[in-house]
Amino acid sequence: MNIVRTSDNAKRASKRYRGTLLLGCTALVALAPTFVFAQEADATTANAGSGTALAPIVIKGSRTVLDTSNDSKTIVATETTGAGKLPTDILTAPATVSVITSKELEERRATSIVEAVRYTAGVTTGYYGGDDRYDYINIRGFEPYTYRDGLAIGRTVANTKEEPYAFDRVEVLKGTSSAGFGAAEPGGSINYVTKLPKTERFGEAYVTGGSYNHKEAGLDFGDNITKDDTLSYRLTTKMQNADAEYDYSRDNEKFIMGGLTWRPTDVTSLSFVFDHLSKEGVPGSGGQPIGSDFDRSDFFGEPDYYFMNTNRNTYSVKFDHDFGNGLSFSSNSRYTKGRNNFGSAYLSYTRTDGSDLADRYYFGSDTNNEQFVTDANLVYETNFGNVDSRTLGGLEYNHFQSQNYGLYDPSAPPINWVDPVYSGGPASADPNYGTRDKQKTKAIYLQQDFTFDDRLTVSVGMRNDWFDLTETDLFGGGTESDSNSKFTKRIGVSYKITDELAPYISYAESAAPPGVGTDPTTGKQYEVGIKYRPDAFPALFTASLYDLTKGNITVDDGISYIPFTVNKVRHRGLELEAKAEVTKDINLIAAYNYIDSKIDDPGEDDNGNRLMRVPKNMASLWGTYKLEGQGRRGDMTFGAGARYIGSYYYDLANSNKSETAVVFDASFTYNIVKNTTFQLNVNNVFDDKHITNQDGGGVYYNQGRTIYATLRQTW
Repeated sequence: MNIVRTSDNAKRASKRYRGTLLLGCTALVALAPTFVFAQEADATTANAGSGTALAPIVIKGSRTVLDTSNDSKTIVATETTGAGKLPTDILTAPATVSVITSKELEERRATSIVEAVRYTAGVTTGYYGGDDRYDYINIRGFEPYTYRDGLAIGRTVANTKEEPYAFDRVEVLKGTSSAGFGAAEPGGSINYVTKLPKTERFGEAYVTGGSYNHKEAGLDFGDNITKDDTLSYRLTTKMQNADAEYDYSRDNEKFIMGGLTWRPTDVTSLSFVFDHLSKEGVPGSGGQPIGSDFDRSDFFGEPDYYFMNTNRNTYSVKFDHDFGNGLSFSSNSRYTKGRNNFGSAYLSYTRTDGSDLADRYYFGSDTNNEQFVTDANLVYETNFGNVDSRTLGGLEYNHFQSQNYGLYDPSAPPINWVDPVYSGGPASADPNYGTRDKQKTKAIYLQQDFTFDDRLTVSVGMRNDWFDLTETDLFGGGTESDSNSKFTKRIGVSYKITDELAPYISYAESAAPPGVGTDPTTGKQYEVGIKYRPDAFPALFTASLYDLTKGNITVDDGISYIPFTVNKVRHRGLELEAKAEVTKDINLIAAYNYIDSKIDDPGEDDNGNRLMRVPKNMASLWGTYKLEGQGRRGDMTFGAGARYIGSYYYDLANSNKSETAVVFDASFTYNIVKNTTFQLNVNNVFDDKHITNQDGGGVYYNQGRTIYATLRQTW
């Protein structure tokens, strides 16, 4: 295998899809008895009133299906699945959850998950600056795990950059979550909620143009196939052709997602979603010489060895059925197969001998991965006088395997940063290291919620995960296997002082998947907070204090990239967040967080230091004002935001750190005629430039100013 640039449209053998087709058929056969039971049990209801069309269908009885129908109309969500697998009222959930709705995603034109969450309290983004390979995000100082519709994807780093246009919302859970979702880091998690077909006709089409020769078009529409609303479809697609801000770069994308939802009765729903993501881009700038101040566009890599490609297919099946009398069943499955590869020449050392030379190395990767994950659970809801009870019990299975070939070649010729002359790619693109990894995770979980007098809510969750791991050295030929088991728990209490005000307290644990020969990374968190949701206008105000500890960890030093074992890291912090539609014309989003980071590693040089890439203070504010139209002039909406990023260290030794920065964003939307809008978005309005990361070879800057104009038509 050679690590060379490949086309996103490479031929795929038909056998690649046979397994997927078989998998989908197997899932449907497995669920068939449930379908038959549901149809027989509700045959009378479904056929009553011959000739009368069914009303729009919603799963009734138990609250097992998240309602996102209002997410396109408001920035303030009222319920979430981010605190667990079940829809929960955000006010009474004993956890800190931020929801970025589709309205907010569109308003700020968030084209990446990094852009989607960067106005969220407790979240740090973009700390690798010009490195575009992954979504670089930290929550409460730690890298999060991600989920899609409650099913595990993996870490944000070393994974595919998700397309936000595929989702109705992005849910950010702060703190530990393993008792609810499984494997996770203690800082927090991100859950993506996929767009599904609706029981009505809808649609939008848009075109966008702007900075770096950006050309983009998108389409999202759906309707009922049958007159009685029992079968609906949705098609979502985005095509993009653009450059990045670096010379010799590109940022092209093709995304298409299609979904079908079948509702044979008013208490049964089956959805199937397929999506294909193809990207042809670059892995970032590759760094610029330490001590220099070049334009962001200046490039010191190799144009002939500068690529990053993504090709991924995902198949999802979701089934829900309400048996009545408080008992309901839900099943969710996903199969994913993808390939990611990249290659570039990176700076390894900026010489100080007066030669204006910087040493470089070639680095490339070619990864194929495959995942099948499925979850099934039962929910039982009942009440005992003034006590409401909700019990969730389920099973989960996750089979993930990947094959990664890598190339590391330190013999790349140095480059003169004053007068760069490019010399081409490596003499051989053959990989020189590689591994094949397999991980099977089986889990059983239980959650019990009690609500007393509609005031006091007590939530207890517990889960056990069994990890089976195998790692094969593709060059040495050796194979190692290991097994681990980890039990995690959480307990939270929330009390509604009034219908608007609810303090809470919680304790939770986390466990991240181990490597072969190591124990799982563990975490625990104590948290107290208070939430306020006024009746006068849509809003949610949250304040929280937490004490978070992560133990048994290995981290890569930010300068040398050499792994170090750290005994324990403790983060204590404060978070304040507000999302409010103050009036019908004014919306505000505000966030502040403080983190006291401390490495607890007695006897080591880093003991007492801060963990790298963890700012002590961060704050942000985003607001919009709508000026209602008069006469022929349509509504105009003005948006403005500011993000304060405190300084943070690049390494465990705390020898070098970034500067504080304030970045401003803005937007303008004009309703040309009914259902037709023009939107202008400017990120980093004043083109602020600061170093976000520095390693042994170079420095990396934040993203420069971008300007995009969008014309959108809805129906």
